[in-house]
Amino acid sequence: MPIEDFIIIVYCFVDSELKKLLNGRRIRTRGFDPKLTDAEVITMEIVGEFLGFDAEKHIWQYFRQHWQEMFPGLGSRSNFAKQCANLWYCKQEIQQSIACQIYALADDTHMVDGLPMPVCKYARANRCRIFEEEADFGHCASKDEKYYGFHGHLVINFNGVITGFTVTAANADEREAMFEITENIIGLLIGDKGYISFDKQQAMLEERQINLQTPLRDNMKDDRDPKFVKKIMSIRRKVETVIGQLVEQFNIAKIRARDKWHLTSRLARKLLSHTMGLFVNKLLGRDISAIRRINYGLKLSIAF
Repeated sequence: MPIEDFIIIVYCFVDSELKKLLNGRRIRTRGFDPKLTDAEVITMEIVGEFLGFDAEKHIWQYFRQHWQEMFPGLGSRSNFAKQCANLWYCKQEIQQSIACQIYALADDTHMVDGLPMPVCKYARANRCRIFEEEADFGHCASKDEKYYGFHGHLVINFNGVITGFTVTAANADEREAMFEITENIIGLLIGDKGYISFDKQQAMLEERQINLQTPLRDNMKDDRDPKFVKKIMSIRRKVETVIGQLVEQFNIAKIRARDKWHLTSRLARKLLSHTMGLFVNKLLGRDISAIRRINYGLKLSIAF
């Protein structure tokens, strides 16, 4: 897909979604509207993420150098970064709207998992003053090491569409975060051993029509059919694939923010970009989860 086509598709969709979201209301209560429209800003963020630009500065530089004629209102880098941060709520709402449009929330099978999000190197943790009231020490099970920072928690549907995401301190209980991000789903929910719940928690999930299934620990008796357990663990690997995409392609585990406002906007941009990739694949009739196909095609269409 040529880069121009992708920009146009994203802009048309974002502009339409913003108009539905605002319904005639203004985002800003006073002053003039910026020359660079909010739909243009969000479009630049989404496309920039697919091209591997992880920060507002790099996104701004790329569009300033290559696509100024398509975005004539593009001004200074600082104004662009502020406008990006101010649109965090719109980006979250558009991401959820896309998830609804491709029936991700209506799916009866979801997976839940988490990922470490270090604020700094472990050796520097005691001297780090960034997010000192929000971050904490935790343990990364996959790497079997301690770290200082946050823990991201996400829920996806069977096709890999993100239906819920939140960030907690690294030492927070995964099960508590799970309750927050599963409010809008029902049906089978598959997690790892970290989500094994107590009877009271299981009862609360059942009241919300959620059937949580996890592997059991070695000292626990499992009366389930071994074939069923093997099947759900095979399905659960989908969430690991999505986490791999978010970490490797969208750099979601890198904080690169100094306050909650900018961090929220940064994460919203990455989740929206990932979901938009699935949406475009669906429009093109491709495998919905193969978002790297779009990425590679775009890179081949760019001449730096």
